[in-house]
Amino acid sequence: MPPPDTLTRRFRPEDLSVFTEEESARYLAGIDPRVMSRIHQDSEAWRAVCERVAWELLYRLDPDLYDRLTEGETLHPKIMDWLPTRVRTAVELGAGTGRLTVQLAPRCEQLIAVEPAAPLARRLAAKLRSFGLSKVEVIKGFFDAVPVPDGWARLVVACSSFTSDPAHGGAPGLSEMERVCAEEGLIVVIWPDDTEWMKRHGFETVTFSGQLTLKFQSVEEAVELSRIFYPHAVPEIIRGNLQEVPYETLGMTAPRMLSWKRKAAARSGVMAEELLKGSGPGRAHSA
Repeated sequence: MPPPDTLTRRFRPEDLSVFTEEESARYLAGIDPRVMSRIHQDSEAWRAVCERVAWELLYRLDPDLYDRLTEGETLHPKIMDWLPTRVRTAVELGAGTGRLTVQLAPRCEQLIAVEPAAPLARRLAAKLRSFGLSKVEVIKGFFDAVPVPDGWARLVVACSSFTSDPAHGGAPGLSEMERVCAEEGLIVVIWPDDTEWMKRHGFETVTFSGQLTLKFQSVEEAVELSRIFYPHAVPEIIRGNLQEVPYETLGMTAPRMLSWKRKAAARSGVMAEELLKGSGPGRAHSA
């Protein structure tokens, strides 16, 4: 989602130095060089640039704050029910600090968690160790550059990190997800930003019903974090003394959807039981 002004104001032009050369080439691509040349003198020029990279800066400069924000973003429980209960090989893209990873890992014989932001990857690795989840390899990669062999994964999944914007997935990202996915394997985007865009790219969408809230550690935490990320919601949170805040109040789509597709087999006779064993809608989408 676009960053609020309260988030962009946390950063300064010199913070761009946190990006590696490759990250700068990706996240700053397409910005008018004339705008870039003015970011140290012109606040509007910096604001235009920061709106493009604020989230990426947050991941690298304040991963603790990001972890606090996402800690209470609990997925609809039926999403995990839908996903396969047993997977031989899986890849998660944009794994972040492990919102999905820690739930997915026990189902996988091998899981590769791909995360481009090094501070988030370090937190994820530490979290996995604390849970004793040793069958997960955390590696650096991007949606359009996943360091995994062709057709390796029976399940390729992204949770909240994939968007229709090429900077965070887009068509190049979908092509890469297909590349690393095995024939008749499953590609899943949880909490997609644009289901119509996903549909145009061959995906079906499943939506689960029921009230969902973002669960903060305390009312004080809800107010503090909302002042940064959801400033428009602060008055209602204070007025209602809310620790659990409906996503509608925050102006967000609740994490109740997933978009999925099955990668077509290049040849007939592929045994379904060789690929995925587990659940899905009516168990039909597990094989």
